[in-house]
Amino acid sequence: MKALVLKNVGQLNIEEVKKPEPAKGEVLVKVGACGICGSDIPRAYKDGAHNMPLIIGHEFAGTVEAVGDGVDNSWLKKKVGVFPLIPCNKCQCCLDKKYEMCSSYSYLGSRRDGGFAEYVSVPEWNLIELPESITVEQAAMLEPMAVAVHAIRQALKVKGYDVLGKLEEQILDKSVVVMGLGTIGLLVTMFLKDLGFKNVYTVGNKETQLKMVKELGISEEDYCDINVWDEIDWIRSKTMVDGNCHGADFFFECVGSSRSLDAGIYSCAPSSVVCTVGNPHGDMDLKRHTYWQILRNQLTLVGTWNSSFTHDSSDDWNYVVDRLSQGKINPQKLISHEYDLDHICGGFEIMRDKSQEYIKIMMKFIANKDDLL
Repeated sequence: MKALVLKNVGQLNIEEVKKPEPAKGEVLVKVGACGICGSDIPRAYKDGAHNMPLIIGHEFAGTVEAVGDGVDNSWLKKKVGVFPLIPCNKCQCCLDKKYEMCSSYSYLGSRRDGGFAEYVSVPEWNLIELPESITVEQAAMLEPMAVAVHAIRQALKVKGYDVLGKLEEQILDKSVVVMGLGTIGLLVTMFLKDLGFKNVYTVGNKETQLKMVKELGISEEDYCDINVWDEIDWIRSKTMVDGNCHGADFFFECVGSSRSLDAGIYSCAPSSVVCTVGNPHGDMDLKRHTYWQILRNQLTLVGTWNSSFTHDSSDDWNYVVDRLSQGKINPQKLISHEYDLDHICGGFEIMRDKSQEYIKIMMKFIANKDDLL
């Protein structure tokens, strides 16, 4: 079969490799689509993967082509999404069903072969069955969508709320800022609007981001371009209460930089929540005065990592599937580029070189290649 193989740092090529056979407890998934995650770029061009050569890609979906020993044949031909983290099922986090924090996990696309291939072997435990109404492009975005939902849930839990519960008007009236409008930041925005939050403000730096947040229901007046405005002053101006500066009640830092973290800490209201979402680009500095802001305003900094997948209807993945199946969210709006497998390296190069504006770049298997974006 064909696959995108990372042989070493910077050595990323389409190659003919042996088609995998599902081991005991595994299934063989025929890949329908696979998205490029921002983390795939340093993996391919800077840091490498944990094991190489490796087929990368962890945002993928497809149909079950074959099953290994111990797997029920009822999975055959079913459309599935794939939770990419393979837990050890032995550590305390796994015993508590907090698999995303497993201390000894494997991972499809970074520690073992992933989704930029025609086929991939996947543990049955990692599958989620999908209704036919969900398209393969939507299914390939389940992972980043669940990551966004998990971030929102982490922030709301601080105030005693859960994403899956009915939110009161009191919380829906709170001021929410999303800084950083890559795929995850835009998905956080999408789900906040879907939940019914009325005062959502976004901070970005590209025309494509402004265009996209407008499609998600954010007015141009509620978008700050950091090339034009100072984001802290702008957020304070947007969160005035009775003529006085109030500040944001929730701040989602989706960049991973000292500047964006400072913006959250300095623009938030007392007793508010700063949720750190973005992977750091490098070392982050916390100045003394910034630390004082956390103390004096009694801010809560909450981290978020990956997403919950427990096979219960209350987990992040099932929540996303439910919203998709009801037609309440449209993540496919974020797909800016589509390639077939033979040409997906072009998408990696766009993201590496930033030669074009993009949001989500996806590899898709399709009969009519003229339908590719």
